[in-house]
Amino acid sequence: MDATVARAVERAIGTMRKDLGYPLTLDDLARSAMFSKFHFLRVFQQATGTSPVRFLSAMRVAEAKRLLATTSLTIADISYQVGYNSVGTFSARFHESVGMPPSVYRRNRGAVGRRWREPAGTAPATSVITGRIAFAPESSSAPVFVGLFTSRIAEGTPACHTIVDGPGRYVLTGVPAGTWHVIALSMTRDSIAAYGPLPVPEPARDNDDRVPVEEYDPTAHSAAHSLSGADLVLRPKRLFDPPVLLALP
Repeated sequence: MDATVARAVERAIGTMRKDLGYPLTLDDLARSAMFSKFHFLRVFQQATGTSPVRFLSAMRVAEAKRLLATTSLTIADISYQVGYNSVGTFSARFHESVGMPPSVYRRNRGAVGRRWREPAGTAPATSVITGRIAFAPESSSAPVFVGLFTSRIAEGTPACHTIVDGPGRYVLTGVPAGTWHVIALSMTRDSIAAYGPLPVPEPARDNDDRVPVEEYDPTAHSAAHSLSGADLVLRPKRLFDPPVLLALP
């Protein structure tokens, strides 16, 4: 990444962190980066994998998680401190992103304590995604959560997930059709890896309604049901990585 762009995105993220409680606009962030709004939008997306508005929203929820876990501030006080004028709006956004209401997150100290339910109303899921997990030299091996998300931000209920003991092969089964991001998170250390966007086609059924499984060919564009090669290398989290919002098991 160009050093000028990196410094500009750093300035914008610094402004977000400093002014989480203020109603920051895209124009405010572009000014802090010293770029035009449209150029800032483009380079921020390239650097972080998500938009400035989504990144800011994620930072607010991440700070709320920290305050809930480490302070005795009321939920109302926390919601105002991270930029929400309505406790109801804050609670709904927190629940959607983290997987539980703020009060339950505080009581459970951030632990899910159960497997996620499958999302309701989805089409039959028959595809499989496989890959290998490795750790960068500066990271330490640990159990790894691997989940499938609709964006570069690990939030909400994953479409499917698995937990592996450490480096090696992982398998995500029951993958619904769509475009997904595979995100891996160290369970005990602040490390992350991501792969995507990864398109998963609708399964093509034959006349007897059985689903054929084909090997994934990355050079082809035909429907495939077994997608391999989504390899992940975990490294320590960096400034440009969006915050992890969901509460891990």
